[in-house]
Amino acid sequence: MIRDVLVSALTDALVAVGVEPPPSGIDIERPANRDHGDWSSNVALARAKAAGRNPRELAGELVAHLAGADVPHVAGVEIAGPGFVNFRLYDTWLYDVLRQVEADGVDGYARLEIAGGQRVLVEFVSANPTGPLHAGHARGAVYGDSLARVLERCGHEVGREYLLNDRGMQMQHFADSIAAAAAGEPTPESGYQGAYIDEWATELPPDVDSLEWAYARCRTEIEATLERLDIHFEYWHSERDMVASGAIEATLADLRAAGVVDDADDAVWLRATDFGDDKDRVLVKSDGEPTYLLPDIAYHRDKFARGWDLLINVWGADHHGYVPRMKAAIQALGHDPDDLEIQVTQLVRLERGGTEVKIGKRSGEFIELAEIIDEVGADATRFTYLLQSIDSQQTIDLAVIASQTMDNPVFYVQMAHARARSIQRKAAETGFASPDAATVDLSPLGHRRELEVLRALSELPDLLGVACRERAPHKVATWVRQLAAAFHGFHHDCYVIGDGIPPELTAARLALVDAARIGLAIGLGLLGVSAPEEMR
Repeated sequence: MIRDVLVSALTDALVAVGVEPPPSGIDIERPANRDHGDWSSNVALARAKAAGRNPRELAGELVAHLAGADVPHVAGVEIAGPGFVNFRLYDTWLYDVLRQVEADGVDGYARLEIAGGQRVLVEFVSANPTGPLHAGHARGAVYGDSLARVLERCGHEVGREYLLNDRGMQMQHFADSIAAAAAGEPTPESGYQGAYIDEWATELPPDVDSLEWAYARCRTEIEATLERLDIHFEYWHSERDMVASGAIEATLADLRAAGVVDDADDAVWLRATDFGDDKDRVLVKSDGEPTYLLPDIAYHRDKFARGWDLLINVWGADHHGYVPRMKAAIQALGHDPDDLEIQVTQLVRLERGGTEVKIGKRSGEFIELAEIIDEVGADATRFTYLLQSIDSQQTIDLAVIASQTMDNPVFYVQMAHARARSIQRKAAETGFASPDAATVDLSPLGHRRELEVLRALSELPDLLGVACRERAPHKVATWVRQLAAAFHGFHHDCYVIGDGIPPELTAARLALVDAARIGLAIGLGLLGVSAPEEMR
């Protein structure tokens, strides 16, 4: 790819002018302003001090050498600012991008190996099994799954895990609420209410353990809703199984052995302040019962014991204050606190036609996630929740994303893929064979719209690396919308088949159409959204 070509040329230029190339490699990137060229490097600035040179003068020496070198695709090299080296390229570099996309296909293009096989466990959703998933769980659900897809494509070994908080009084209150509703009795004190309680109560068989039945019924509901979003967990971790295994006692013993636990005021304390927390934390209360923190520490201890290198937890906004104590606990266990990453999702406001929606039709109290899927579809649900960074608050208008118009972001992108497939079907019907991009003449491609599509495709590998490192799948959503916009512009301005279109141009444009299709399919796949053959 062009980055390797330019890095190699800059390395040769440095050696030619007597400067040792940087041991960490040469940085090269696309300028934010296209007027500054196609690619730019700060290598003269980075190496000038060590070489005892003025940065701009060193950049001038590099430019002079590069101007006399036969570097593929390079039309010109310039000095910019205090010492940047900017490259202007012929369009031929984009033809190589097209050939690379076609050669690698959906499975291979922009598949990176930047993780070295690091094993990452992503834990997300983890809603208590005391009711159906609601709209508040949707953002973490689609974010966690899409993040896992991005990590996998970048070379990580990824596991998806759901923690089932299936012990404690809230589970008993939940079961008692269903049993009471089934018997026609009032809801118990501290019990659960809502239409789903009454509905599930009608399904409760006689003479069964209401706790076990209610737990199984709720888990079935949760799994079915996630299945509709194409979210599948390899691991379902039961908290009560963990308790039964003795993991909590073993964890406390480990912490004592590490010398990070104190006994005071009839309670057991973690000296969390030793690890940057703002105060020490109670692990076991004076009545002998563990706090929420100790089972959580035991759970994370178990994750590391299972061989995961990095833990990523996706939590809701209400858990923000819990982050420092969990980081402290991880360090108390002897791990690097950076081995635990916690991604906190901010709140989402739902509207319908500009009016806020808070109450669901089925529950009567909250909006079930299943209701959103019913109304707008799984694809629109996933895509829309991924449009913005999770650290920003989001407003979603259900009326817009339910519409089959270009104002609907997911419809806009899926339409681009469907148009590409439509062009390919028409070409086949007209007698045009699918061109081999490796051999087809791409030189007819020079229209601004054509080059915009190819530039967008060229950006995907770099973009994906950033999305992986920054844990930001919304960047993929932004990119795939840009590619879709470029393709829609191409579709409008550049006829592929028809009178007056030379066969060689048709062949080149058909290769471009297939490359765009591949890029759109990759982007949509990373978001967990389908790439339709046609729009209905």
